[in-house]
Amino acid sequence: MASENPEVVIAPVVENGGADSSSSSKGKEEPLESELSKKLEITEDANEENEEDEEEGGSKGETSTTKKKKKKKSKSKKKTQQTDPPTIPVVKLFPSGEFPEGEIQQYKDDNLWRTTSEEKRDLERLEKPIYNSVRQAAEVHRQVRKYVRSIVKPGMLMTDICETLEDTVRKLISENGLKAGIAFPTGCSLNWVAAHWTPNSGDKTVLQYDDVMKLDFGTHIDGHIVDCAFTVAFNPMYDPLLAASREATYTGIKEAGIDVRLGDIGAAIQEVMESYEVEINGKVFPVKSIRNLNGHSIGPYQIHAGKSVPIVKGGEQTKMEEGEFYAIETFGSTGKGFVREDLECSHYMKNFDVGHVPLRLPRAKQLLATINNNFSTLAFCRRYLDRIGETKYLMALKNLCDAGIVQPYPPLCDVKGSYVSQFEHTILLRPTCKEVVSKGDDY
Repeated sequence: MASENPEVVIAPVVENGGADSSSSSKGKEEPLESELSKKLEITEDANEENEEDEEEGGSKGETSTTKKKKKKKSKSKKKTQQTDPPTIPVVKLFPSGEFPEGEIQQYKDDNLWRTTSEEKRDLERLEKPIYNSVRQAAEVHRQVRKYVRSIVKPGMLMTDICETLEDTVRKLISENGLKAGIAFPTGCSLNWVAAHWTPNSGDKTVLQYDDVMKLDFGTHIDGHIVDCAFTVAFNPMYDPLLAASREATYTGIKEAGIDVRLGDIGAAIQEVMESYEVEINGKVFPVKSIRNLNGHSIGPYQIHAGKSVPIVKGGEQTKMEEGEFYAIETFGSTGKGFVREDLECSHYMKNFDVGHVPLRLPRAKQLLATINNNFSTLAFCRRYLDRIGETKYLMALKNLCDAGIVQPYPPLCDVKGSYVSQFEHTILLRPTCKEVVSKGDDY
């Protein structure tokens, strides 16, 4: 401290011819001591000022080297923040290239050993690039839905909602042909329409205060798809209906796991869903699981990969397997709990396993080439064909559907006047745990 201060001056030895030196030094000791004490006071004051400056974050008492260090630190701490509305690609927000994990749920009962198995951890390390791609797609989904939820309000055109959502996905995912982009058309089915409705070009449908809208959209990186949906309702009287499908979806996720029978998940979902009822305009309706709608397994560039996750009891006894991706989705309805195809078709998808089919119409061949180049086996809608410059394609599209190359997916509707809600998450059955990749702060 003060004893090692470099500014303390040691008094010089005064030589005064031998014997009388003590008396002469006494005379000089007083001014020397006073000088010493003054210098000590000055240095102590300076130290105190430095300490105060440091506390206040000021730079008065700092040396130039510490200034440089502070500048460097502040640069490294500064992190790119997403804009509002979102425009910065998610890749730039995570410069390390590592994207955030979803919600982790541990396996139970006979699969508890997986949590600590070294062999299973090694398997996960090999799959890390795929996990990271899915997490990137999930982070885009979270940011887009957060933005869309903040802007959607009654009076908006359904077309505007969809195009705003899709344009935001394209920006945040850095759309790149079939390597990154939208996985399927934005479903914005209203009221008794449960799924597969999106406006075709020229549609003037407007969102109303009393509507129940299911927003179902997907993102993908290298064909690894995140399929996730939620329901928007402005009128609070629908809250129990939304709660029913949300809690049923959470139950399905909780029950899912390696070697779990798909039918058992359906029974658990139905039990939770049908424990709810909702009062709409003074009339009480029981909430029903829609028995002919299911969750499904997901494969690379394949939204429906072969396995179905029922939402009622008595379903198939097939088991879930390690490494599989699933969309766990539930639909709660105030109607019959059964859907049929109705209304104008907007969704289409090339059949995944279709081989070469000879086509006679040149226009159909041309349209198929466009579909292969832009969508491959990912779903698309008529608006997407319009966007890439296709015109007068309806006859050619019908020809592709009739030939079995493309599958139409018309809207799925319960009885008119009923209301349907939906919630959905994508889960990954990792070797050591279950990851809900699309989980966010919202749901």
